[in-house]
Amino acid sequence: MKRLLLLMAVMTVSVLSYAGEDAPAPQIVNVLGRETVSLDGLWKTIVDPYENGYYNYRMAPHSDASSYFADRDFDADRTVLYEYNFNTDYTLMVPGDWNTQRDKLYYYEGTVWYRNIFDYQPKPDKRTFIYFGAANYEAIVGLNGKKIAKHIGGYTPFNVEVTGQLKDKGNSLIVKVDNKRHADGVPTLNSDWWNYGGLTRSVMIVETPMTFIRDYCVQLKKDDPKKIEGWIQLDGEQAEQEVTVEVPELKASVKVRTDAEGRASFEMKAKPEYWCPDNPKLYDVTITSETDCITDRIGFRTVETRGTEILLNGEPIFCKGVSIHEEMPYSGSGRAYSEDHARILLGWAKEMGCNFVRLAHYPHNEYMVRVAEEMGLMVWSEIPVYWTIQFENPQTYANAEAQLVDMITRDRNRANVIIWSVANETPHGKPRLEFLKKLIAKTREMDPTRLVSAAMEKDNIDAVTVTVKDELIEYVDLISFNQYVGWYDGTSEKCDRMNWVFDIKKPVFISEFGGGAVYGRHGDVTERFTEEYQEDLYQRSVNMLDRIEGLAGTTPWILKDFRSPRRQIVGIQDDFNRKGLISDQGGRKKAFYVMQRWYEGK
Repeated sequence: MKRLLLLMAVMTVSVLSYAGEDAPAPQIVNVLGRETVSLDGLWKTIVDPYENGYYNYRMAPHSDASSYFADRDFDADRTVLYEYNFNTDYTLMVPGDWNTQRDKLYYYEGTVWYRNIFDYQPKPDKRTFIYFGAANYEAIVGLNGKKIAKHIGGYTPFNVEVTGQLKDKGNSLIVKVDNKRHADGVPTLNSDWWNYGGLTRSVMIVETPMTFIRDYCVQLKKDDPKKIEGWIQLDGEQAEQEVTVEVPELKASVKVRTDAEGRASFEMKAKPEYWCPDNPKLYDVTITSETDCITDRIGFRTVETRGTEILLNGEPIFCKGVSIHEEMPYSGSGRAYSEDHARILLGWAKEMGCNFVRLAHYPHNEYMVRVAEEMGLMVWSEIPVYWTIQFENPQTYANAEAQLVDMITRDRNRANVIIWSVANETPHGKPRLEFLKKLIAKTREMDPTRLVSAAMEKDNIDAVTVTVKDELIEYVDLISFNQYVGWYDGTSEKCDRMNWVFDIKKPVFISEFGGGAVYGRHGDVTERFTEEYQEDLYQRSVNMLDRIEGLAGTTPWILKDFRSPRRQIVGIQDDFNRKGLISDQGGRKKAFYVMQRWYEGK
């Protein structure tokens, strides 16, 4: 037990804890590959803008017994004063955001309490965890009247161990979810997307053996693609075990023994068929210990740069991409969370001719990454270090690194993820540079096999000559940047006169470009927010992109219209960013077909 506690203490660097409450357990990877019990569905909720359920009138935290975690029932004894009652309050669907489920919560930012009552009979000699796909932004978890964990970060998974804490009948699981924005948060106060609050991804119970396979990495060896290498991490008291890693289709297997901390590295000869967009080959990989067994679907490929080229499996590839926000298709938007949502959104990208998607500006749900892998779509995945983060604040850095670690931990076995991004449109300066350099170093420490980048901003040399002068270029693998010539920078005809020059020989990647249009709104090519203006802008933009030496990929902004409270023109924006190539209801705008034709020729 001492060894287990030490291991858990070491590995909890990826979560933020606070005094008096326990941090979540280290992240369990490939939860989708385990037997689980869903806790999704209608949860009772209490909207608590003043946080009465957590603080008293002096803003001192309540004891567990005096907080909403106690789950008192006013109707059970009306001689006692309880000023809340989950049983008589409203419900919200989990997974889902509260903003689009209840009209009164459309703009709401604050605390909502969620409660689920469930029965459960744990199996003997098993450990039990409650797994949360995501909760935006701060979640405090209580079980049967006691606070048990806290997690900060709205887009990464976390799991809480509840072994020995569940009852056969009537377990009360309560989660305080708070989506208030904070100056020291990641993201910070200002962003250009909707701050969807709630338990936005699935919640489930996960049972494991007492010692189980918590994490692993399986990939081609970086300097020898005829070998598969990786490592396994066990979690539990029986840390030293024999572990077998096998890829049956390749007739490849290896046996290793874990050390006293439950870790072992491995290497085996194999000649897999490479994963690529035209042939997204995946193999069943089974990892078997003396106490556990897990199977994953894993692809094998190499990715690197050579001069101004991105090489996939040793061959140059042009990343024909599009940026995507994690919003539902068709249904007036809301946070996307399901496999069906992923297939529709990624299917639209494939229809446009994409082989690549940028999942902006935060880690998307696991279905988005896995379905993209299955469909042959390469992925750019990033954390929400966005605009003006508090770069001098150590707590802000710890938050950003925690989200980075959780993102990489969850998705490092996905072959289609070829770029980790550490930031978007952050302002130049020494504190920012040091902040991002540390994130880049952490990324390369955790995963030296992929490209690392950030979405930067362009710099004008003169009226018609553009470059990127960001000092970060020295530390990333791509010259990746956002540009809006013809939208925020002049009119569309300006694209015809622009030239691009770079002092360093690295692949050039345009991570954002484009402009807005309302689907079905028509007019002259000079009139903003018409499909004709957007179409003309896109045609001139791709002509401009064709003149950029070393261009290796693009992800125009954005696949579909998405909610943003910054967008306030009534009758045009209506709280939507209208830069989508597809409307929020699925209508293809004229510019969609410009990109489709251009990608056909690449």
